[in-house]
Amino acid sequence: MMLTHQLRRLPTAAIVLVVVGAATVAIGGLVGVVDGGSLRAGLQRAAGDPLGLAVGVLGFGLAFVLRANAWTRTMPGLSNRQAVAGIHLALGGNHVLPLRLGEPLRIVSVVRRAGVDPGDATASTVALRSADLLSLLALGTLAVPGLVAPSLGGVGLALTVVLGLVAAIAVRVMVRRARRRGGIRVPDATVVLLTTLAWLGEAVLVWQVLRWFDIAVTPAQVMGVLAAAVAAQLVAIAPGGLGTYEAAAAAALVAVGADPGVAFAAALALHGIKTVYSLVAGVVALMVPSPPLWGRLRLPRALPARPSPQMPADPGAPIVLFLPAHNEAPRVAQVIGRAPSSIGSHPVEVVVVDDGSADDTVAVAEAAGATVIEHTVNRGLGAAVRTGFEHGVETGAAAVVFCDADGEYDPGELDQVVAPILAGAADYVAGSRFAGRIQHMRPHRRLGNIVLSRWVRWIVRRPVTDGQTGYRALSPTAAAAVDLPHDYNYAQVLTIDLIARGFVYAEVPITYRFRESGRSFVRLSRYLRRVVPTVWRQLNPPAVTSRA
Repeated sequence: MMLTHQLRRLPTAAIVLVVVGAATVAIGGLVGVVDGGSLRAGLQRAAGDPLGLAVGVLGFGLAFVLRANAWTRTMPGLSNRQAVAGIHLALGGNHVLPLRLGEPLRIVSVVRRAGVDPGDATASTVALRSADLLSLLALGTLAVPGLVAPSLGGVGLALTVVLGLVAAIAVRVMVRRARRRGGIRVPDATVVLLTTLAWLGEAVLVWQVLRWFDIAVTPAQVMGVLAAAVAAQLVAIAPGGLGTYEAAAAAALVAVGADPGVAFAAALALHGIKTVYSLVAGVVALMVPSPPLWGRLRLPRALPARPSPQMPADPGAPIVLFLPAHNEAPRVAQVIGRAPSSIGSHPVEVVVVDDGSADDTVAVAEAAGATVIEHTVNRGLGAAVRTGFEHGVETGAAAVVFCDADGEYDPGELDQVVAPILAGAADYVAGSRFAGRIQHMRPHRRLGNIVLSRWVRWIVRRPVTDGQTGYRALSPTAAAAVDLPHDYNYAQVLTIDLIARGFVYAEVPITYRFRESGRSFVRLSRYLRRVVPTVWRQLNPPAVTSRA
């Protein structure tokens, strides 16, 4: 077991080791080369020029907004906000992870948060990113012939050739996908223009930093330095290309006449500003726009309007009260006997959904006068609740109600539970133990119910006082709309599902007494292990749909 545990941790440990090792080597090399006096003087000028700093950072940020706009032009289904977030997430990831491993994060972001097709996201990202870098190399080479190539060296030029081949292949894939599926468009002249303007935006920051270090350069030389510095990151090992970026930028600056020590200090300051921007923007992009990268943890504030009743109840329609039951023979007859025969003009039908009981639950329930629906095997409480709702909808009930069959809840209070449903004031009513009277509840269960109820209240943004109650009533429309994917339990999922659809939630006080015999199926560790992931999936349904 110990060996297995260590093997599972090995990939993470290896990544951390590479990151720390590469960063340590890079920082050690920088410390030995940088001119401290020049660095301090340049940073002091930057601190004294907040307007220039703001202009430079805004130019740098605008570059990624323009790239996001170019991305949305190739993917019509992608919003500009999600494109900006995806690009900044990759930018921040590249400054934390080695070997530019942050790049896939932009794909992950738009697939998970915007429902973009993974193939379309990958093809467009590779094509646009490759074309983006090739356009920079072309701009730098045209601006200052003979500057970029020497700064990169032979390895960089070889990688440039590889990058060109990748771009050609990616564009070809995009063309095929665009023809076959229509999810993306081939980059047009506007995309090329936006990409070019993006590099000009980044050049504004380079120009500002060089000005603080008294390095006189022409606009063309600024573009050449930017091309050399960015292209060097193609072979970056350390996070953010630490070390390689400074070396390439300094080499380009020396080539245009800058002092080596000052050039290296300026390159370090430039990279520092970019790194701070990237990390801050990357963290923000994790959360904004909604949903965050890890998915929704709550329902949004704006919910759909209340669904109009599609199944109006007949004045004489029955009220269906169903009791999910598993091995409840000693208690079920008493529970059935406490149910009223009618409420107003509505007769009450008591239904026992037997979930594969091994005792005489079925026979006892039938003898007590209940309708019995049997599961031949034990399928779980959620499955029993689904079956009860299906029966209520098929019956044309005025309201569908359920409560536990173990005697903890009183069917004699059925009239107050269904009252908001029959009055049309609510679609989903929960009988709240904490708003009513609790005759007995074990302390640890009381604490667990309070904590989980507050969790549900936070998720749905509604005044839920009892998120785990086993006494609930639904309108016919709400009962027909129920979607319960979880066979283990229903409590939180049912509430989240119905409120998310716009159904009106209400609570009424009820009486509760902890069961006097038998054993509850709920075990806290198993409950949380199963329910928490299901709640997350309920809040984050799959957004990607395959196209024909």
